[in-house]
Amino acid sequence: MGKYSIKDIERITGIKAHTIRIWEQRYQFIEPHRTETNIRYYNDQHLKTLLNISVLIKNGRRISQISKLSTPEIRNELERLAHQTSSEGDFFDVQIDALVVAMLDLDEIHFEKVIASGAIRYGFENVMIRLIVPFLQKVGMLWSTGEINVAQEHFITNLIRRKLIVAIDAHIGKTNKNTRFILFLPDGELHEIGLLFAKYIIRLRGFPILYLGQSVPLPDLIAVSKDYNPHKFLTYFTLGQGVKKTKTYIKQMQDAFPNTTLCICGPLALEIKNDLNPETLHLPSIESLTELLETLS
Repeated sequence: MGKYSIKDIERITGIKAHTIRIWEQRYQFIEPHRTETNIRYYNDQHLKTLLNISVLIKNGRRISQISKLSTPEIRNELERLAHQTSSEGDFFDVQIDALVVAMLDLDEIHFEKVIASGAIRYGFENVMIRLIVPFLQKVGMLWSTGEINVAQEHFITNLIRRKLIVAIDAHIGKTNKNTRFILFLPDGELHEIGLLFAKYIIRLRGFPILYLGQSVPLPDLIAVSKDYNPHKFLTYFTLGQGVKKTKTYIKQMQDAFPNTTLCICGPLALEIKNDLNPETLHLPSIESLTELLETLS
């Protein structure tokens, strides 16, 4: 079970610590635990309650009204709100925190319901960009500070991975462009969600892809690439590889394929973007990938 300080709660929910303290005193619907030195801390149930309250507050509900609702009544209000939202932005703002709650509850049915309703209303690509990407950024924040456990993180990423694979398979064989891509993760890189989404975006637009997936040793990548003769590589670098190792890896790729563009994504790519050669493209977002594909069409 998670153990959160009031500053953690403020950072995750967007509700100021001062406001939370006032609510505790005035409405008594949240009772934090206390350490032996009388410092507040909160559990997963507190976090889920405050995430739900945050959504309702952002959408015009008053805390005096919310404080009188039971947990099932709050859930019903959130579902009603999701159906009532008239704009795309309002819908996704509501559902990002709904996915966090689904992850903390290990609630596959609720997760599936949120994704399906978004895809019906706004399309799968918009759901990925406007809902899943911000949600995963919040998950990354929780993961980096130890506020979610391995089981919760694996649960939600495997559900997203499954959704992406189904969406990708719907476009098998539909290629009508000439530029060939190889998508891969370097040796030791295992976080595949971003790469799978890139595969979906590229395949949807009709480009041929050789998808190699996780943790590909560089000698094997070079051997396969010489047969496939790609025009562009696309990969992700996380902070786990380290700046020096990543720069060395990029230099080896450029030496092996001087006429092939290497497109790099991920948090470590952002950190080293100012040191890249012109032959290497930094793609900071999915939108930057779609813009690149438009220039190739």
